[in-house]
Amino acid sequence: MQMGLAVAMLLCPQNFADSLTALPKEDLGVSGGFYVPAYSSVAMSHGKLRVDFSVTLSVHNASETQPLVVKRIAYFDTAGKQVESYLKAPVALKPLATVSIFIPTDDVRGGTGANFIVDWAATGELAEPAVEALMVGGVANAHYAFISQGRPTRTVGKK
Repeated sequence: MQMGLAVAMLLCPQNFADSLTALPKEDLGVSGGFYVPAYSSVAMSHGKLRVDFSVTLSVHNASETQPLVVKRIAYFDTAGKQVESYLKAPVALKPLATVSIFIPTDDVRGGTGANFIVDWAATGELAEPAVEALMVGGVANAHYAFISQGRPTRTVGKK
């Protein structure tokens, strides 16, 4: 765990050490992924105004008993080009724990069609993780906040 934890803490300004546990020694027989739309910028006023948003991606382990191994958190821009990779090594989340990635308002590299890919694995069947992005921003006296839920991309289990 120490290696994965150290890598995660270096790559992510968020300190989520309390959410992590040791990687399981057993084979990871179940895996899946999520596509999460995110909007670091949104066009308003008939496309004449751009409003920038901060984005918080949260990955929740919904299992009460098993760790969830997060294998990849990658951020892509509107054109599908990878902007950032947040893990160099897998990390394991404690049961019911959450890790979050924060993208500040002034980081508009993602654009209007930004998205995340989150890949996960576990040693056996478990409650499907909840993955979502929260966007918060505003212009003048108007403030906006909205959530985009992750959509499963694949699930592969043992035969």
